[in-house]
Amino acid sequence: MTLYDEIQELKQFECEDRCVLSVYLNTNPADREAQNGAWKIQLKNGLKRIDEYLTASKDEKELKAYKELRKKVEKEITDNQGDLQKGVVIFASTQDDLFWVKHLQISVKTDFQWESKPALDQLRYIYKAYPYAGVILPSFKGIRVLDTSVGIVNEEVYYEFDAGLEVWTEQKGVRSSGRIQGRSGAGSTGGGAAGGNSPVIGGSGGGSPTDELDHRLKENLDRFYKDMGSKIEKLKKERRWEEIHIIGEAEHAQSFAKVLHQKPNSCIHKNFINNSADKILHEVFEK
Repeated sequence: MTLYDEIQELKQFECEDRCVLSVYLNTNPADREAQNGAWKIQLKNGLKRIDEYLTASKDEKELKAYKELRKKVEKEITDNQGDLQKGVVIFASTQDDLFWVKHLQISVKTDFQWESKPALDQLRYIYKAYPYAGVILPSFKGIRVLDTSVGIVNEEVYYEFDAGLEVWTEQKGVRSSGRIQGRSGAGSTGGGAAGGNSPVIGGSGGGSPTDELDHRLKENLDRFYKDMGSKIEKLKKERRWEEIHIIGEAEHAQSFAKVLHQKPNSCIHKNFINNSADKILHEVFEK
């Protein structure tokens, strides 16, 4: 289910009385307001204020439900504090056992609400600012694809190209330090074979990257890009990407952009193929 679908479901959630705890917590270590554990104080104080308000209202049923949710929220954040990124969004209710959590790489404005339905305004704003998008990193060795939304990577796939064997393989998992976790599937690009060692694109030397590729190798790479262009178009439809961004060395980025039916939303000429997903998303969406 996409975030859009999840938001639509959350929009339909409503109680007769107040029963939904909405939490937006800024945990960005680069933000002064959240540094040095300041977010822990904000979490404690924000939840305490609602507790005091409900205690004063003397609605025992409502207070009991809130305290149950408060413990659940505090446990969720405490148990994951070592993995916190820039923001956390939680919607919780005892009705239908609602407990929706998103850890974001985007800062949020700290806010706590106790109402009859989830407080979605801030989440909707984030969704519009960081829509579902495919980030494509083409290179001579293969193509790295990040399926992203609201500043997080939903899935990462790497399509490795072997020009000598004329095949590409799909590898799913989180890419870290140039390594891939997991492997599945294989497809053929077709085209002629090429022997010898594969040249390195963008390395030092007298010729341009194009000069360093032998003609048949270049043909195989172009065929691979064309094949992958069709696959990216299919992924765009399946994943409901609203945007496509390409980032890679100039020749590869431009070559891949040409095989797409529509012009990408951005085409960045930088080699980020082995960078962390965090750095890639920052380069694409926040610069």
